[in-house]
This record gives sequence, C-alpha cells and structure tokens, in this order.
Amino acid sequence: MGKTGSATTPIDAAWLRAHPLPRHGEGTDKNSRGRVLVVGGSRMVPGGLRLTAEAALRAGAGKVQLATVEGCAPMLGMAVPEAGVIALPEAGDGEIDARGAERLAEAVADCDTLLVGPAMTGKARAGALLDALLDAGSLPGCVVLDAAAIPAARERAERLRALPGHLVITANDGEMAALLGRELDAVDADPESAVSEAAARFGAVALLKRGDTLVSAPEGQMLCYSGGGAGLATGGSGDVLAGLIAALIARGQEPLSAAAWGVWLHGEAGRGLAEAVGPIGFLARELTALVPRLLAKGS
Repeated sequence: MGKTGSATTPIDAAWLRAHPLPRHGEGTDKNSRGRVLVVGGSRMVPGGLRLTAEAALRAGAGKVQLATVEGCAPMLGMAVPEAGVIALPEAGDGEIDARGAERLAEAVADCDTLLVGPAMTGKARAGALLDALLDAGSLPGCVVLDAAAIPAARERAERLRALPGHLVITANDGEMAALLGRELDAVDADPESAVSEAAARFGAVALLKRGDTLVSAPEGQMLCYSGGGAGLATGGSGDVLAGLIAALIARGQEPLSAAAWGVWLHGEAGRGLAEAVGPIGFLARELTALVPRLLAKGS
C-alpha cells in the first residue's frame, strides 16, 4: 500500500486553527448560513440522501434541499423533515432520469453548493444528469461530485474545468481509478500521484478517501488526515462526508479548507464512535450526531 510522503501537510489542530470556519452570530437567518442542493439517490439506495442531508445540517448549513427519484421522495421527506424534497422522474433501472433535470432550475439557481451523485449507482445515468446540469448553466459557486458522478466525470473533464466556480471531487480508491483510467493497484501504489493528477486535470480540490485521506488542491498543495479508523469503511460513510463538505462550502469556507475540515470532522467522529462503541460495527448514521460538538471543539 502506498505511503503518504513528507510533502503533505497534516490536518491537525494547528492547521484547523489557522483556517477557522465562518462564525454566524445572533440574527443570522437560514439562507445566510448556506444553502445546499443534493441531487442523487436511487431506488436501490433510497436512504442514502438522508445521511447526506443530516450531515449537511449538522455541519451548520441553514437550508438543505434533496432531489431524488419520485418513488423515494415522499419517504425521504418524512425521514428528513428539516429538508425540502424535489421529486425527479425515475428511469426503468431506478436511477434519476436526466430528462427531468429542468425541474431543478430554480433550486440550482438558489443554492450555494450543488452536490451531485450520492447514493446513485449508475455511471451512465450520473453522466447524463451531469450533462443536463451543465447544459442548463447558472451553476452555483461550488459543485461537489460524489459516488457515481465521479467516474462519469472522466469524459467531461474539459466542461468541468470550465465551471465558473469551484469543483470538489470526493473519491475512494475505486472511483479515483475510474476517474483517471488507471488500474486500482496503481492508485493504491501511489495515492499521492493519483489525487494530485485528478486535482490538476479537473482544476478541482480532489479527495482520496482511505486510511490516510489525502486532499489535493489544483496547484499541488497536499493535505493528509490520519486516524479515522477502520470503522469508517462502512456503507453510507462517504455520503456523510460529502454532506459535511458541501455544507461547509455553502457556509462560506474555501473549498480546500472545507474539504479538510470535512475530512477531520468525519474522521474524528469515527474515532469517537470507535472509542465508545468499538472499532468496527458502528453505523454511518451515528456519525452525524457527533459533528456539532466537534465543530465547537475544532473552532
């Protein structure tokens, strides 16, 4: 397995103090706390967006909207009453049908961060959805890609680089291999090279989620967080991380710093649960409740 090198900067207490989060004082309304739109979900993973929404709300976003397949939308709205829900047409395979993307125009125009891909399972459907969103224009200040939207981004590098705002890519090893067209073993052997290539190729802040999570800026700056624990390697964990990062960006944090803070919050929540429950066996949905206290501690 590849090792992180000396050129990486650790995401630790000193780094967090040097990159403080925005403070929201008395009188702050929900719109000024940041607006996140999450587009994703599928019939196969109907509850994934619940994890993303709860993470975004726990990380301080003032307003969260969820756009998912119409068959799952009512259940999702009941599961997360704090969030708005937009029902999108469902294709025969249970994924979002991109032909309904026009329903998102108003929500996209009104959000601060657009997160695409959580709980989607099909690359082709995610790619068609990305094309529809890019064709519509008027994208927000930051777009975050997760899950199936990441391998779908490979054929759309030029269009994504041309986004007027920022781009964040939250990949695991397999998604990173698909994004770059590499073998999985090659990513595992040299993770720093992979994440820095992704950041440069897409003009993005790129994450590589693993035991030592790497965060790379397009200009080459590399950050590393070590110590979240094996328990974070569980279904839904990535959905939580994506929601944390999207919320912090919506609140006004620069993408590189938001990604680092999100990785730290996610990892420290995993560490806390490992100590309280056991090193493996805790659930992704249990991570989010620890986030507000960690935010206060880290700030």
